[in-house]
Amino acid sequence: MMVKPGNNQTQTKTVGNEMKIGILGSGMVGQQLGLGLSGSGHLVKIGTRNPDKLRDWQKQTGEKVTIGSPAEAAAFGEIVIIATKWADEATLKAIDSADRYNFKGKIVIDVTNPLVSDGPGKPPIPGVGYPDSAGAIIQKRLPESRVVKAFNIIGAHYMTNPKLEEGAATMFICGDDKASNDFVAKLAADWGWDVVDIGGIRESYLLEALAMLWIRYGFLNNHWKHAFKLLRK
Repeated sequence: MMVKPGNNQTQTKTVGNEMKIGILGSGMVGQQLGLGLSGSGHLVKIGTRNPDKLRDWQKQTGEKVTIGSPAEAAAFGEIVIIATKWADEATLKAIDSADRYNFKGKIVIDVTNPLVSDGPGKPPIPGVGYPDSAGAIIQKRLPESRVVKAFNIIGAHYMTNPKLEEGAATMFICGDDKASNDFVAKLAADWGWDVVDIGGIRESYLLEALAMLWIRYGFLNNHWKHAFKLLRK
């Protein structure tokens, strides 16, 4: 499986269908993506500043998952996934600590939502608003990478298994490089997603707004096993 790069961009290499994927972020999202990716046969290195908290989790993953620093995870990955919290500039700090050179020429999958706390017991609120977005900010931070916004509109447990009782869900993605979008779409489709590409990374604000709707429904109904489906005639 290969990706045709845009102008002056590095090609993504794979060995058969096996990819090397680095994950920044060792919370629930990073852990679930690590389980799903390793279960699909990929090699995963998850970057964290606190490796001890992942020791028990790693026992579930087998030999295809290793733990390292953020810089080691970014350098390891042919694809790099950013699955960090946004508050207090945590995402941008994680990118900088991983060394931006390690992202150069790579597809970067942005799973973040720019959420900040609105107080105890209240749903989070957006920390970034239109016309800006977390996806666009990350692309500006990594101008030599191909950022694709994806997997941010669903709970962590369904990111790599989108089959709910009422059917498979829709995953909306966006990014400036069509070949990279297609690559991420294929990855998601292999897990069972109905993938819809909505355009360039500027459209990340739409996906982040959709994530807020997902969160709002969850808080109102105390129900977190839901997803969006685009119906076509």
